[in-house]
Amino acid sequence: MTKNQEKRTMTRWKAWGTAIVLAMGVPIAALAQGVIQSITSTQQAGSEVVRIEMSEPLAAVPAGFVVQAPPRIAIDLPGVSSALPRSIVELNQGNLRSVNVARGGDRTRLVLNLKQAATYRAQLEGKALLIVVDSGGPADATMAAAATPPGTAPAAQQAAAPVHFAPSQNTDPLSLRDIDFRRGQDGAGRVVVDLPNSQVGVDIRQQGQQLVVEFLRSTLPDRLRRRLDVADFGTPVGAITTVQTGDRVRMTIEPRGAWEHSAYQSDNQFVVEVRPMVIDPNKLVQGPGYSGEKLSLNFQNIEVRALLQVIADFTNFNVVTSDTVTGTVTLRLKDVPWDQALDIIMQAKGLGLRKNGNVLWIAPKDELSAKEQVELEARKKIADLEPVRTQSFQLNYTKAEEVAKGLTGQSTGSQPGGQGGGAAVATRILSPRGSVIFETRTNQLFVSDIPSKLEEVQAIIAKIDIPVRQVLIEARIVEADDTFGRALGIKLGGSDLRGVQGGIPGWSVGGGNYVTVGGGYNAVNGQTGQSPSTDVNQLNSDTGRYNNQFINLPANVTNLGGSQAATFALSLFSASANRFLNLELSALEADGKGKIVSSPRVVTADQIKAVIEQGEEIPYQVATSSGATSIQFKKASLKLEVVPQITPEGNVILTVDVAKDSRGAATTAGPAINTKHVNTQVLVENGGTVVLGGIFTQEERNDVNKVPLLGDIPVVGHLFKNTVRSSNKTELLVFITPKVVTDRVTAR
Repeated sequence: MTKNQEKRTMTRWKAWGTAIVLAMGVPIAALAQGVIQSITSTQQAGSEVVRIEMSEPLAAVPAGFVVQAPPRIAIDLPGVSSALPRSIVELNQGNLRSVNVARGGDRTRLVLNLKQAATYRAQLEGKALLIVVDSGGPADATMAAAATPPGTAPAAQQAAAPVHFAPSQNTDPLSLRDIDFRRGQDGAGRVVVDLPNSQVGVDIRQQGQQLVVEFLRSTLPDRLRRRLDVADFGTPVGAITTVQTGDRVRMTIEPRGAWEHSAYQSDNQFVVEVRPMVIDPNKLVQGPGYSGEKLSLNFQNIEVRALLQVIADFTNFNVVTSDTVTGTVTLRLKDVPWDQALDIIMQAKGLGLRKNGNVLWIAPKDELSAKEQVELEARKKIADLEPVRTQSFQLNYTKAEEVAKGLTGQSTGSQPGGQGGGAAVATRILSPRGSVIFETRTNQLFVSDIPSKLEEVQAIIAKIDIPVRQVLIEARIVEADDTFGRALGIKLGGSDLRGVQGGIPGWSVGGGNYVTVGGGYNAVNGQTGQSPSTDVNQLNSDTGRYNNQFINLPANVTNLGGSQAATFALSLFSASANRFLNLELSALEADGKGKIVSSPRVVTADQIKAVIEQGEEIPYQVATSSGATSIQFKKASLKLEVVPQITPEGNVILTVDVAKDSRGAATTAGPAINTKHVNTQVLVENGGTVVLGGIFTQEERNDVNKVPLLGDIPVVGHLFKNTVRSSNKTELLVFITPKVVTDRVTAR
């Protein structure tokens, strides 16, 4: 062998060795991937913990999402295979039913089938993956959102860039991130909502011609609280309105024409698709509730069993037909949903259907009823012979004694838990063999019953042992008054002193006491040299002795709050004639404004009556039947009495009784009570303010007192009358504001 041949041979061996090494490296790399070895579950502190043992530790916490109906939790494990003998792992513990393991592509999906919707938290512990399933809440949703890898993006978001109506800048962990609208290739309108995390519950329903989508336990930023007009996109959707209602976000989609919708969620993205419904005039009218794939049937005298086999082949369902199903049928159906066609056939032949998974059992209705009756009787016998188990329940918010009375049917007029509103006659929930013991010190229940009843009791306790939401009610009573008054009056009088100096007949002053005016002796005060002005002032000061009043119509101030009127007096004196003329004008203008604001507030639980009151009790003397007197008390207080009821939409129904009483005018029997009272029931938005009622009074008065005839003379007539004009306005308004107290509100 030459050197060249040796080199060629060595090259071939090296190539073969490299290929063998590479071929052996493929299964080694495959073996290096993680493999699911076992799935187990336990209960810890009221939560279910699913433990998934892996052959290799995961690099990061896997992503997942929650489905509300049917209640499920899906976890995707990339690069992981399964070594389990079965694809379904039965758990049947607490809220867990089973776990489905499905392999697709380069990942494995775990689907946790639940009894009722719940949230989850995922964490890594060595080579194991722990999934904690518990009741949903803001805190749980936040933790689940934090557990989601930041690099994981929804598939729908990676497919196409959305058309944003507003930039996404909100950092609230419970706030919706964005709302987008797109047009599909088939003319469908797609509303895309970016959720804060995959744990947000979504409720979608059709109300009339509108589609209502509610995002539970979520908030809406101000930039997204708007009405979007998307009619120009050429889709069935005309407008989208998004508002905040209580602790949830409500989106109203307004389609036009004939349409149908579908909704799905992918990770943190929720999509509602509204498609135009194509109407074929040649097809039969589709009945309500039928959504199967359409088919056409045209048979003459075909056997029912053969027809059912045709439908089974079309739907890929497993159909089991009873031997008692016989007869033939003639039918012609065109473009009809297969479930409607099957319903028509069963109604024509008096058949019934029972579905178990993807298996349909069809038999006469009498046969099905008889079989169900036999099964129920067998279950009853098993329940009578089934061993009894004892399980303890720790209650957190509800009294164990009340729950025990409700389980045994002893409580009447209230539901278990003491929240009120129950039926008048209670029904026993436990079986005849069941019993319950409550322990008040630790607030625990010990229930002994068959396992099926224990599951029922656990479901009931999970629904009633929850914290009752609280409401802060604030009332404002505003009392405002505005008064204005104007009064004008006059006094006119005169004096005659001609008989004082010369004994000429005149008016005697003081029974022989005479006054010398203009110098001389003053017999009244015993002084000499007084000036005439001093004597005139002295005479005018004693109206009853020196002044004859012709007109006495002063300003009437009784209707103006008792204020004193201003006066202006003028005296005309004639020294030669010894006569006086006195003129006195009185006038008053009063203007007053006042406001009283009373603001009682109280916090109470949902559907629990609350009362807050402040004031005084006024004693009264009351005669008894024996003739003696006793003391009774009458309240004059500010009182707020309210019973709130929180609706599922987050609004509050209030039964309100607001009273503002005060001490009034004194009477012979005691002081009067001024009352202001409103009693009503009203529906108020959470955090909104509504006016319960108001009373507005206005009093206008214009009084004129005058001398007949003389008071009617133009201009001069004002000297012979007085006028009073008054205006009194009072207004009472009662406002109420309820606020549902949440954890986020108390934290702030």
